[in-house]
Amino acid sequence: MLRRILKILLIVLLGLVLSAAYFGYQFYITGDDYGHELQIASEDTRRQTKYGEVIGFLDITGTHTWMGLPYAKPPIGDLRWKSPRKPVSWQGTLKALKASDYCKQFGTFGESRPPKELGKPIGSEDCLYANIFAPRFSVDEVPGEGDLLPVMVYIHGGGNTAGYANQYKYSGRHLAQKYNVIVVTFNYRLGPFGWFSHPAMNSGASPEDRSGNYGNLDTVRILEWIKSNIEAFGGNPKNVTLFGESAGGMNLFAMLASPYGAGLFHQAIIQSGLPISMPLSVAENYADADEPGHQNSSKEVVNKFLIADGIVNTRDAAIVHQDQMTDKALSTYLLGKSADEILQIYESEMMGTLPMIFMDGTVLPKEDLIDVFADTSNYNAVPLIVGTNRDEFKPFFVSDRELVEMKMGFLPHIINEDYFNAVTGYFNDSWKARGVDEVSIRLRAAQGDSVFAYRFDWDELPTILGVDLSVLMGAVHASEIPFVFSSFDDSLMSNMIFNEGNTPGRDALSDQMSSYWVEFAYSGKPGQGRDGKGSLWQPWGESAKFIMFDTPEGGGVRMNPEAVTRSTLKRRIMTDTSFPDEKSRSEIYDCMFKESPHWDEEEFMELGGKSCDIEIFEFLRL
Repeated sequence: MLRRILKILLIVLLGLVLSAAYFGYQFYITGDDYGHELQIASEDTRRQTKYGEVIGFLDITGTHTWMGLPYAKPPIGDLRWKSPRKPVSWQGTLKALKASDYCKQFGTFGESRPPKELGKPIGSEDCLYANIFAPRFSVDEVPGEGDLLPVMVYIHGGGNTAGYANQYKYSGRHLAQKYNVIVVTFNYRLGPFGWFSHPAMNSGASPEDRSGNYGNLDTVRILEWIKSNIEAFGGNPKNVTLFGESAGGMNLFAMLASPYGAGLFHQAIIQSGLPISMPLSVAENYADADEPGHQNSSKEVVNKFLIADGIVNTRDAAIVHQDQMTDKALSTYLLGKSADEILQIYESEMMGTLPMIFMDGTVLPKEDLIDVFADTSNYNAVPLIVGTNRDEFKPFFVSDRELVEMKMGFLPHIINEDYFNAVTGYFNDSWKARGVDEVSIRLRAAQGDSVFAYRFDWDELPTILGVDLSVLMGAVHASEIPFVFSSFDDSLMSNMIFNEGNTPGRDALSDQMSSYWVEFAYSGKPGQGRDGKGSLWQPWGESAKFIMFDTPEGGGVRMNPEAVTRSTLKRRIMTDTSFPDEKSRSEIYDCMFKESPHWDEEEFMELGGKSCDIEIFEFLRL
């Protein structure tokens, strides 16, 4: 189970890279970060927070924007691996005119970094800053009590190891301007800075400081900041919608389960997330302990440091040395490492396999999140939208040479389209089963008609250099983000993807989706969207399960009554006629269900008993 969880986390990160490579919504060649340049202050944006006065700027779209607002003390020095503290008040006026540095991470292609940064440590530990987008109001026109606007707070994706709040695709200016909402984006600690637990760091610490879930506590801190300060910007602290994609969705599942999130948000939208958490033993223990830790557990990381520093020569010697160190000595040793040293001890290719989101018993319960959702007394039961993309992870199979061959060494060509779609469809639907349908079944039983689900199907992609991207990629991971934000950049890749033929349909679908998201923020129900012109989005129920988002050419926006569970997937495998032979069927069976409750050894052998050797499926077991 734990191995599967860690591999799922890795594939999320890989998905971001591959999806960005094809969709390029913030492609580095011509794309740009939002708010990277210093802007001119606008007197109309002068606001008074609990910590001091701030001033922002007027965006070219007419949106009021504040960038780089500190919502916590910098988590540096002795505050590394501690719960976030409230920010320090300032004197005078804080000029919120430029985005802050992003949290420490490796530069990745998927996050649109320049070639010189790829695979290298970038960013800063001093990164806990937020951005606010609001409709244009003069100082005297800011909504007051009774007229306060809904607040939408976005948790960015990136496998919890990459990403930052001011990426162009996360700009909330269009939502704020068109629909009269307040949008907040924020950075949170990533990788080993966001999730790290070592017993030596816990001596005398508070339960929050001992939790190891610092990235999740950063989300709690921004919500606390919003509760105390958002009225100054015209936002309603009693109507906060938390939404996030991929790792952001996983973190949102954690927020639903965390007692620290109680009362801080009132609606939630989870885009392509999974309800994942893992025991502290995985995060802390040696890999060969009775309760095995991960290869990148905190104790194994200390082992690596001890060897790298020449203190010992072997792992066995490192274990002996570490066990003899006092808690104070170990804590001092770890805190003395620079941020770059900490990242580099993991190596960039290992960042997707870090243990994270811990069952610490404080910030998160000591049980699987899906089990927590059985009883509303155990979690923050708020109106919820949960969804996925139809072809979440098709890009991962581009490297599978049994399915895709490379013409001229670089142009992917699908060998058998029917079989390619069947194989990729199993994982896509497995993701939907785990992250949407099984969750919706559980939550609807607990909280009734306040659960809504969707699937994003837009795939009107062009053919480029003879490669039909609508088949090869389809509705891939993260492709719904710009549709939600109505924020399509003007990069080279984006202009190749969106052409005269598909742009009108794209824009119309984006208008519908953003309208639903905002209406949900206003009322807790997506209904027919904020403009009242869409199809009725019904809650998860007996006759209707989820809404499908597509252009009229793809069937339009409509409800679908079908649910996918791992049980139904198993039945589908048994009757699927697209397999070339029975051994291929048994291979997929093995890939999908080995090490899961749905595995049946006798059934597997009857099918042919071929073990899974499709490398990608080693990451995809659910």
